[in-house]
Amino acid sequence: MPSRVEFPFPDNAALPTIPIILSYTDSLISTNALLDTGSTVNLLPYDIGLQLGAIWEEQTVRLPLAGNLARVEARGIFVHIQVGNLEPVRLAFAWAQTSQVPLILGQTNFFREFDVCFQRSQCTIEITRF
Repeated sequence: MPSRVEFPFPDNAALPTIPIILSYTDSLISTNALLDTGSTVNLLPYDIGLQLGAIWEEQTVRLPLAGNLARVEARGIFVHIQVGNLEPVRLAFAWAQTSQVPLILGQTNFFREFDVCFQRSQCTIEITRF
């Protein structure tokens, strides 16, 4: 049975963001994430990874980034994410070695785990998990 949660999409908001909870080992962080259907990966800023207790040197899978982040080193990391009252899900992130980027939820693998409906005219974002 699908589970749904709805968030406001303020009419004056330039980009769609949602509140989430990230967990890694024993750490939890509440933050906002940008929903980016054009991003091929989930992107975790360096400072948020450190706040979660992740250790850069322990992440051995190197991931190439593209576009204006092509020169930034990134490593793969799995983090649990909770969206509203939905069950937490383990997602893969490219952990960027810069804090000058937003936390991005992209195609791999946020949009594979969740259906997202942007209802701009109704000022809502509906997220469904099956």
